[in-house]
Amino acid sequence: MWPFDQPENCATIVSRSIIEGKRPILLVAHDDDDHGWQFLDGVSEELDDLAIIALHHILDFDPEMAELASLESGFEASRSAPGAPWVIVRSPVAADDAA
Repeated sequence: MWPFDQPENCATIVSRSIIEGKRPILLVAHDDDDHGWQFLDGVSEELDDLAIIALHHILDFDPEMAELASLESGFEASRSAPGAPWVIVRSPVAADDAA
């Protein structure tokens, strides 16, 4: 059974370093505005360092991401290293959103 609230082919933002197997997923965000997902390395969020893939590929890179599928929209989970506990907090409101 598919665990996420978006379809398997949903466009998802991911750090290129994760796709390339260079870095682990250390930050997961479930966007409040469109319920989209972001899986990041916690190092760089520059546009050149990001890619868009189908959500189901995230489980190919790290099957344990299924445990975060219940992360509520508007929240993010971060960890210091693979295997470390996830810290879940409300996502900060961007300055553009606050206006």
